[in-house]
Amino acid sequence: MTVLTLSACTGQHASEELSPNDDFNYVVDQFADLQILRYKVPGFESLTLKQKQLLYHLSEAALMGRDILYDQNCKYNLAIRRTLEAIYTNYKGNRDDAEFKALETYLKRVWFSNGIHHHYGEEKFRPGFSAEFFKKCVESIDASKLPLREGETVSQLVAELSPVICTPSVLGKRTVQSGDADVIKVSANNYYEGDLSTKEVNDFYTKLKGNDTITPPSYGLNSRLVKENGKIYEKVWKVGGLYSAAIEKIVAELEKAAAFAENDAQKKIIDTLIDYYRTGDLKTFDAYSILWVEDTRSEVDFVNGFIETYGDPLGRKASWESTVNFINKEATTRTKIVSDNAQWFEDHSPVDKRFKKETVKGVSAKVITVTMLGGDCYPATPIGINLPNADWIRRDHGSKSVTIENITEAYDKASLGNGFNEEFVWSDTERNAIKKYGFITDNLHTDLHECLGHASGKLLDGTDPDILGAYSSTLEEARADLFALYYLADPKLQELGLLADPDAYQAEYYKYMMNGLMTQLVRIEKGKNIEEAHMRNRQLIAKWVFENGQNEKVVELKKRDGKTFVVVNDYKKLRELFGKLLAEVQRIKSEGDYEAGKNLVENYGVQVDHALHAEILERYAKLNLAPYKGFVNPVMKEVKNAQGEVTDIVLDYTEGYTEQMLRYSKDYSFLPTYN
Repeated sequence: MTVLTLSACTGQHASEELSPNDDFNYVVDQFADLQILRYKVPGFESLTLKQKQLLYHLSEAALMGRDILYDQNCKYNLAIRRTLEAIYTNYKGNRDDAEFKALETYLKRVWFSNGIHHHYGEEKFRPGFSAEFFKKCVESIDASKLPLREGETVSQLVAELSPVICTPSVLGKRTVQSGDADVIKVSANNYYEGDLSTKEVNDFYTKLKGNDTITPPSYGLNSRLVKENGKIYEKVWKVGGLYSAAIEKIVAELEKAAAFAENDAQKKIIDTLIDYYRTGDLKTFDAYSILWVEDTRSEVDFVNGFIETYGDPLGRKASWESTVNFINKEATTRTKIVSDNAQWFEDHSPVDKRFKKETVKGVSAKVITVTMLGGDCYPATPIGINLPNADWIRRDHGSKSVTIENITEAYDKASLGNGFNEEFVWSDTERNAIKKYGFITDNLHTDLHECLGHASGKLLDGTDPDILGAYSSTLEEARADLFALYYLADPKLQELGLLADPDAYQAEYYKYMMNGLMTQLVRIEKGKNIEEAHMRNRQLIAKWVFENGQNEKVVELKKRDGKTFVVVNDYKKLRELFGKLLAEVQRIKSEGDYEAGKNLVENYGVQVDHALHAEILERYAKLNLAPYKGFVNPVMKEVKNAQGEVTDIVLDYTEGYTEQMLRYSKDYSFLPTYN
């Protein structure tokens, strides 16, 4: 609901301001459909020692919960990761063998997706090695190196894991959000245990919520729901509860971080988060969220906890994630202008007056420099975040938005001159506009999406914030994207000094339509439809405005030399269509119109034109690019004097992808194999 991912499939933000003459090695590795990058942390050296030490311990806390996400994504993920790592580090056979190379690639994909399912497509990976080869590898390893249960044999381990890895129908999709089947029963994630149905889950939380509609906690956010011997109950993720071994390590680092807090308000935030981790009390989480959103003075900031609900088919259970950062003061001037004018944007929104906030409270925004990514923000990371998620906290206390500019810069630098625009953009007119304005309009889109889009609008009294169910994430992302798109073309941006050229927005409009109608399909396997919420959102918007503008040919798909291109004929009318759709999506959310929301998503966001898809895949394959990108973190090291006192914190950018993943598995793995 609150994360903005890279909108263009290959990071096409190149501008004249970004020079390819940079000796920093951004690209680390490439395999399957993935490219691994590294990011710089500019300005870190200028921070005070106290700030660096705060960042260090928050960054350690960001790594301590790594195993939690693996287990949340699928109950076999830790067993598979640990078995594959044992093979990779101990196998004595021919490592140049094609099947071993395929196993290595499979392991790299497991690391990237924090499990055996694609991080975006949700489908289980197809291994390029056979079940027989897997068996041979496992049996060749010293049994003490394998993640065996007490009394379990190597043969039993192979028998259990082999079908999970090699049989497509076993746990085939991590999260299923639509279709005729019961989404709880057919999803492979580990948020639910036992023979639970969607109805049973909804009934459980409806009863738990009762009549608390004014300031309800996010029931179910930090627990696994279990059905055992006919009884349904929660296993809460907390110290002394589920995932305790990892959470205790997170808490220990947060306690160390609190000693270096920049001010009393920040220390109270950290202490309240610790209290939440110890108790699992969601009201304490709300208290933490309120303190966090109200802290706009601290230069160092972080996210740590069970936050986003994209991985749960019902949008209740949250994956564990963390980011650690400090403010980019110069770039934040831009986002401050946006947030300072939040009420103007709300008042002039094209949505019905009934759904607008009379008073926009506590909207703050900044540009940040990230220093560490963890959990569901690693290796793939958002480029913008807006929190908290709870509608009532946003209503009463506001929200805080960030644009992660050192990540967008890394995308930009890595994508310069890759041939993508030459292959897919209609003409030099659009290419030149993207080159000139792509970087700034992308960042402004992120600012508007996160700071104002998610913070805009209100629910009508009595509307259940969970009523949109499986469609809530897609519709919320669509709402924020449409808000940003609509205002990106508004003269107000020139008045505020954010854009000099009134036509600069056309670069973002063109890219958005091209991506939503065509090029994001490079992320989908041939013959498949769209599962991931952000991708559904982008196609929903692009297809809806394309269809509703057909009579006037606002946007067309044209053929040239046998290739399909997007052509935008009327940018002003395209903006009007964005505004019209924004009004409808806001109405759906404000009124809780489930059927209308379902119809929008199912009719526009899911189905793929398979002939066009095949064409796009063929064209893209010739570029030898990777549609998905992720990052390795810098290594943060303490420098100590002879007395053991920390005198500095330094960053090392030389660690490779495999090296980092194996180190993390060695140093930050605390959970038992099965939880």
